[in-house]
Amino acid sequence: MTVPDPLGRPLPAPGPKAFSSAAPGPDDRPLPFFVYGTLRPGEANHARHLRGRTAAEEPARLPGTLLYDGPGYPYLARAGAGDGGGAAGVLGELVTAAPGEYAALLAVLDALEEFLAPGHPLNAYERERCEAVRLADGARVAAWVYVAAPAVRPGAAITGGDWLTRPGRAPLPPPP
Repeated sequence: MTVPDPLGRPLPAPGPKAFSSAAPGPDDRPLPFFVYGTLRPGEANHARHLRGRTAAEEPARLPGTLLYDGPGYPYLARAGAGDGGGAAGVLGELVTAAPGEYAALLAVLDALEEFLAPGHPLNAYERERCEAVRLADGARVAAWVYVAAPAVRPGAAITGGDWLTRPGRAPLPPPP
């Protein structure tokens, strides 16, 4: 069975070998994740994949980035010189895995974000190390972020860089 990816190409349906879920390697040292769309608290994928698996969730901003609409979820991209440098950046949360959950959470997020390996041509997103700014104290925090892969064609820019306040957003029902 195949399912289309965000680029319209057929991919194998998720299964034990459909996505890379190897244990973290040397470039996968435990870092928090900067989440900016459906993985944010109150959103559907947070409830499905993160609830009960995190030790901390802190509001943050990722400077030098822009947010774009996608098919029910956003894409984050690095801002270029012609984009004004990303101005204020993208709003999200720094999510720290609960003790003992990091490797499993990394595998789940890599699968959800269709990240197979760095630079893989079928990636929907690339997992990259970044420095987010924690809003509570302005500290710069190293984190993983999923950035739109080069072949992705995102939709319209989301003004203000906040998925939760985008125009036309329908509120989600409260989680069960």
